[in-house]
Amino acid sequence: MTIRPDNTDNFPASNEEWQSFVAQSHKTQHDLLERIKELNCLYGISRLAQRREQPLAELLTDIAGLIRASWQYPDIACASIRLGDTLHNSDNFVRTHWCQSSPIIIEADECGTVEVCYLEERPDSDEGPFLREERSLIDAVADQIGRIVAQRRAEEQMRALSQELIMAQENERQRIARELHDHLAQDLSLARADLERIGCGLPEGGPWRAQAGVIAERLGTAIRSIRDLAYGLLPPGLTELGLVETVLAHCEDFSLRHGIAVDVFADGLDGVSFDFDTQINIYRLIQEALNNVRKHAKASRVTIRLLGSYPNLLVRIEDDGCGADMDRCLSQAGRTKRMGLWSMRERVKLLGGKISFRSKPGHGLHIRIETPLNRSSNERA
Repeated sequence: MTIRPDNTDNFPASNEEWQSFVAQSHKTQHDLLERIKELNCLYGISRLAQRREQPLAELLTDIAGLIRASWQYPDIACASIRLGDTLHNSDNFVRTHWCQSSPIIIEADECGTVEVCYLEERPDSDEGPFLREERSLIDAVADQIGRIVAQRRAEEQMRALSQELIMAQENERQRIARELHDHLAQDLSLARADLERIGCGLPEGGPWRAQAGVIAERLGTAIRSIRDLAYGLLPPGLTELGLVETVLAHCEDFSLRHGIAVDVFADGLDGVSFDFDTQINIYRLIQEALNNVRKHAKASRVTIRLLGSYPNLLVRIEDDGCGADMDRCLSQAGRTKRMGLWSMRERVKLLGGKISFRSKPGHGLHIRIETPLNRSSNERA
């Protein structure tokens, strides 16, 4: 007895039908491979967009190279992305009349185009030599690029606003520091001197002379507090003494006040001249790091290293404290009132640098800052 499969009716009965079946199978396989290329293109663009630190111009050039490999004839395909007046081309781009394009729309405005060209003639298909699915793909690519550019622009605006906020805060700190030091502290010092002169004219051993002495002492305490506050807002001698000496003075004062040992090492900074913005921002970064140690770390020792390694300045801050879950801390930094980590990141961006935090519970916190190093004209010569 011969057992036949139940689906024998689905098999070709003749050679012609078999050839047709094979051809259809090859076409189906070809179509599936084309769809896979299209999906890989869209996925690849999404993956490239995650490179937050890569400049937009480089990103668009990489996307153009990815696009050309995703069309039906990749060996003779080339791609171009125009954004405004700027072109970002694949390395073999030549505009031909075998061209397919789609507009880049951002907030209802056409800001550019995506173009795919073939360098040689190919048989006509749904849209010249291009497939119907490639029309859908290029439209999807243009839409994706529009969303990437819009997001980058929004991030750039937020970064600019945050930098303006930091600079406005710094300017206000400097103004308040000058007002406290040059006016309020001076006025109180004069008032204390006048009170001491009045006290000297009162009968010795009398109650009013003793009271004048007590008030003068209170004024002295207030004057010291105001000067300390002004010092914290605008460290004196930053431009005269330089960054390293000012950091050393601050760390010595921090150790005396809070009982936390701070070791400072500096190397490779001889002959280096910093502009004021760089100095004040590096100083603030160290100041904020020490504040975090005092408030949260439960540390007994902090080590700060400043290293001039042209063309960059490296700052490393390490403590032996309790450590923290940095992923959680960084994710909450922008949503909570604890803005220390957020402000540190924004200050480093303001300097055009990079910052990283490395820690885990029980193993302290390691901060690494890398910013461009500005050398004096004499040093560069």
